[in-house]
Amino acid sequence: MAVTEPAPAAAPVAYEGILRRQSARESAARTYARALPIVPVRARGLTIEGADGRRYLDCLSGAGTLALGHNHPVVLEAIRKVLDSGAPLHILDLATPVKDSFTTELFRTLPPRLADRARIQFCGPAGTDAVEAALKLVRTATGRSDVLAFTGAYHGMTAGALDASGGATGVRVARLPYPQDYRCPFGIGGSRGAELAARWTENVLDDPKSGVPGPAGMILEPVQGEGGVIPAPDDWLRRMREITAARSIPLIADEVQTGVGRTGMFWAVEHSGITPDVMVLSKAIGGSLPLAVVVYRDDLDAWGPGAHAGTFRGNQLAMAAGAATLAYVRENRLAERAGVLGARMLGQLQGLAAEYACIGDVRGRGLMIGIELVDPAAEDPTAPGPPPAAPELAADVQRECLRRGLIVELGGRHSSVVRLLPPLTLTDEQASAVLDRLADALAAAMHRHHVE
Repeated sequence: MAVTEPAPAAAPVAYEGILRRQSARESAARTYARALPIVPVRARGLTIEGADGRRYLDCLSGAGTLALGHNHPVVLEAIRKVLDSGAPLHILDLATPVKDSFTTELFRTLPPRLADRARIQFCGPAGTDAVEAALKLVRTATGRSDVLAFTGAYHGMTAGALDASGGATGVRVARLPYPQDYRCPFGIGGSRGAELAARWTENVLDDPKSGVPGPAGMILEPVQGEGGVIPAPDDWLRRMREITAARSIPLIADEVQTGVGRTGMFWAVEHSGITPDVMVLSKAIGGSLPLAVVVYRDDLDAWGPGAHAGTFRGNQLAMAAGAATLAYVRENRLAERAGVLGARMLGQLQGLAAEYACIGDVRGRGLMIGIELVDPAAEDPTAPGPPPAAPELAADVQRECLRRGLIVELGGRHSSVVRLLPPLTLTDEQASAVLDRLADALAAAMHRHHVE
């Protein structure tokens, strides 16, 4: 299989100059550009073509934004239709036919018990602003200020969203254990570990000396993405729903990365059958363009006019692209397809893990997959738990993937989890190519690090 295609002779000059100017001009906060030194110039579906003429299989997909891959025809057609119609492109929060179509399609996909009584707030165009809006909403509705969040969480980069994320310190957030099998906070994993996590939550809420006042809400991700691709156990999610409902605590589901079919259901909360009070949505709902909303139960709608606003909350092109994407995923059963293909890919990766001790765990849901790399040589046989994380190996695997024309991302506590977020339009043949290149990259990196 050809990994890349040769570049035209003059291409490297322009390519290297663009990267050099980016490094000189952009802030030290840039992230993806550091690990992925490419200059995309064309893209279609799974494939990106760089300015150097090389082609890459994109399993980052805009951090999960591109449900249909790059430049899908139905998305392009929806955008062109708005442009050709002469419709206004900027309308603040005024009603338009485009917005009405988007909202109608979105509500059609929501969990029925939420859709029947839902309200929607259009936010600034990033998921982090929708998180801010959700936190503001429940604080306004309940009159309380503190929030319950979870270890390993990631909800965005603005102040309130960072407060609820796993790296926050000194904020109005009580941190609760998020259950996982491989690195269980209680050292046991499985259903027993999840049960202990639920009991911990109940104790924190019911113990008058816990130091945690009555919260305005609980926010969680049905699958922690940046935290290392950790799916929440369905029974545990149901317990969180029961615990919060019994205590009149609004439950916020952050579906920014998990939504629109990514995990094998249209919304990840549907795996457990729960209905949250609030859902935070962004990324794929804009069909590759910036869009973020909060959908919530009507009895929480205690805001006054202007309580949450944003100049760019009326992006007509994103709403058109989003409506087309939502309809295409729904009509073509791409969520179901993601579940089937994702399970197959997980099985193949677990087979690879059986061969290599440096693959500590393979996990995920649908086309949201993580491979945690570890260092077996550094394991302390007297210490409980799995071997330590191997971030250097993971970074080398990412580099080797790029050399083979495969774009992957890293995540997890120590950036030791290789993440796959391919588009939902991934074919069987493309899935095989992705796994072949990943396996080759892993073998090359292991050889360099002298690990098995």
